Amino acid sequence: MREIRVIGEPVLRTPAEPVEGFDRELRRLIDEMFQAMYAVNGVGLAGPQVGVSRRLFVYDIGGRKGHVVNPVLTVDDEEEVLDEEGCLSVPDRQSGLPLYAPVARASGVTVEGFDRLGRPLRLRARGSLARCFQHETDHLDGRLYLDRLPKNEARKIMLKA
Repeated sequence: MREIRVIGEPVLRTPAEPVEGFDRELRRLIDEMFQAMYAVNGVGLAGPQVGVSRRLFVYDIGGRKGHVVNPVLTVDDEEEVLDEEGCLSVPDRQSGLPLYAPVARASGVTVEGFDRLGRPLRLRARGSLARCFQHETDHLDGRLYLDRLPKNEARKIMLKA
């Protein structure tokens, strides 16, 4: 099983490279990412979180499950919604559970990319799915949700991580 990388590991702060080959290896990686995500009760997981610097993520949230390869995110509704957000890569050092904080995210987004076979995808999302898509896309750009918090709030989380 693939190990979830945690804050401090350089792969989480490095922009991921585009996926070029839509082959058996990519399909295996996607399956392994779902396996790793489910093992820790996650709802989304990006390539860098399993140590693979490639632009892809998997998700299973709000009754919607899937994956996106080489995603490009567009904000459809800029109204920001403040809600609790955590990350498998930012766990509490005591419990190992994700640390949560209120994060403002756009309320509606569209993600375009490809599926595991290289077929084009276009997914519109609102609510928790939109939040998930933004969170995972941030990972692909070398960002963590902590980067969206006021510095004093991010510092509090870092003291526990």
